[in-house]
Amino acid sequence: MTDWLSPEALALLIHILKAVVILLAVVIAGALLSFIERRLLALWQDRYGPNRVGPFGMFQLVADMLKMFFKEDWTPPFADKLIFTLAPIVAMSALLAAFAIIPVTPTWWVADLHIGILFFMAMAGLGVYAVLFAGWSSNNKYALLGAMRASAQTVSYEVFLGIALLGIVAQVGSFNMIDIVNYQADHLWFIIPQFFGFVTFFIAGVAVTHRHPFDQPEAEQELADGYHVEYAGMKWGMFFVGEYIGVVLVSALMAVLFFGGWHGPFGWLPQIPLVWFALKTGFFIMIFILLRASLPRPRYDQVMSFGWKFCLPLTLINLLVTGAVVLATAPAVN
Repeated sequence: MTDWLSPEALALLIHILKAVVILLAVVIAGALLSFIERRLLALWQDRYGPNRVGPFGMFQLVADMLKMFFKEDWTPPFADKLIFTLAPIVAMSALLAAFAIIPVTPTWWVADLHIGILFFMAMAGLGVYAVLFAGWSSNNKYALLGAMRASAQTVSYEVFLGIALLGIVAQVGSFNMIDIVNYQADHLWFIIPQFFGFVTFFIAGVAVTHRHPFDQPEAEQELADGYHVEYAGMKWGMFFVGEYIGVVLVSALMAVLFFGGWHGPFGWLPQIPLVWFALKTGFFIMIFILLRASLPRPRYDQVMSFGWKFCLPLTLINLLVTGAVVLATAPAVN
C-alpha cells in the first residue's frame, strides 16, 4: 500500500488518467462529428439536416449508434475472416495511437516523445495496412480497387506530408511537439514563416484521411463504397468513426504545429489553454466539412498528378528556402 501511494506511483496514476480522458474525448468527438457534419452541411447547402429525432435532431446520433450496435455483424463466407476482422481494429487503433503525441495543454498529453512527428508519420503509414487488409480480405473486386486507390493515394501524399513538416523541425531543432508549441510562444506562429508548408500539409492531411474531395477510395458512384463495401455492424462503425478521428487528429496537428497550440493569439486576451486549443481544432474541423459541402470530386488521375507535380515540388522549395534561412541566421561557430 505504501508503494502504491508513493509520489512516483501517484504521478503514474495521474498520467494514466489524463491519457484515458484525452483518448475518450477523442473517440466521443469523432462520434459527435457524424451529427455535427450533417447539421453544418445542411446549413451551408440551405436544406434540412437531421431534425426529427429529438429536439433539433439531437437524438439522431443516439439512434444511429443503437442501430450500429444491434445490426448483425456479418462476415462474408468468402472473406478471409482473420484479416477481415483485423482491418478495422488496425484502422482505429493507429489513429488513436497517433493522437498520443498531441499536447492539449501545457500539462495534458499522453506521451511526450522526442520523436513526436516521426511517431505520427509511423502511425499514419500504419493506416495504409488497414485499408489493404480490408480490400484484399473482402474478396470483392470493388473493395480491392478501393484499397489499391487508397494505398497509392496515401503513400503518395504522405511523401510531402512529412516533408512539409521538416521546415518546422529545421527552425525549432526538435521533433518534440511541446518544443514546437513553446517555440511559437516566443516567435511567429508557423502559419506565417511556413505558409507553403501549411498549405501542403493541409492538402495531404485531407488526402490521407480520405475526406472529400480526396475520397476516391470509397467513391460510391464508381466503387460502391470501396474498401469497406463488405463491412457491416461494428466493423463498419470502426471504419466510420476512425475517419472522423482522423479529421480530429489532422485538425489538432494543424493547431499545434502551425497555430501555436494552446497559446492565444494576443497577449491581452485570456490565455485559457484548453479553450484556445479546442477553438483552433474546431475551426479546422469546420474547414474539413466545408470542403465536402462546396467542392466537386476530381478524377483519380488528377488527384495523383496534383500531388506529384504541384505539392511535392512546392514542399521541396519550401524546405530548401527554410534551410537556407536557418543557415544564414545561425550564429557563427568558432
